[in-house]
Amino acid sequence: MKKLLTMTLLGSALLAVSAFAQDTLRIGVDVPYEPMEYRTADGELTGFDIELGNALCAEIGAQCEWVVQAWDGIIPGLMARKYDAIMSSMTINEERKQTVLFSDPYFTPPSAWFTPSDSEIDFPAKQTLEGKTIGVQRGTLQDNYATDMFGDVADISRYTTADDLVLDMDAGRVDIAFLDFPVGKSTLLDSDEGSYKVVGEMITEPKKYFGDGFGIAFRKRDQELADKFNEALATLKENGTYQELYNKYFAENGK
Repeated sequence: MKKLLTMTLLGSALLAVSAFAQDTLRIGVDVPYEPMEYRTADGELTGFDIELGNALCAEIGAQCEWVVQAWDGIIPGLMARKYDAIMSSMTINEERKQTVLFSDPYFTPPSAWFTPSDSEIDFPAKQTLEGKTIGVQRGTLQDNYATDMFGDVADISRYTTADDLVLDMDAGRVDIAFLDFPVGKSTLLDSDEGSYKVVGEMITEPKKYFGDGFGIAFRKRDQELADKFNEALATLKENGTYQELYNKYFAENGK
């Protein structure tokens, strides 16, 4: 009887743990990457990805547990089961599709070139960037594009975070930066430490580099989980929650 009671209690405990695990979804995120994901002054995670992710988890009936991971290890971390999904401004492209399963796109940002306000670079081209230093975040689509298009005439300086790049821009060690526009606006145009401007056109093509917008990444076998997020995203767009968050973070950008 004691053995039976012990086994029953153990079984109940395991079921409780299992239920809790199913109700908690671990989401990998690279921080900081304003305005998409960053920490407030008191250390709380916030940003468009964070707030939208929390709303998606709530719609699914789960709780998001955010796991901070540097960008260059974020997909390996997913494969190693450190978290259940990645929601960190990850562009959907063919190269990444070979490794991960993506949700429907939830945001499509343009990329842009940023220089100090007194820079003589008025348009990014091989002749204007020859001998210059281009700053990018390591492993991003902007890194791939800048390297392929200008790596033969310019130095590509790669940074783990956008904040690290900004420090070198402020110090004059980087001539021009190539970033997602919302990130560049937050870290450079809105910076109190320096004066910056956008040069050239916003860039969204070719899809070889810039893909189909940002998506949530899952392990390929987790189609059911991806479907739940897609359904939740559609619901949040229908009930106005998505638009409220979009307006909160991007309305002033005119996008």
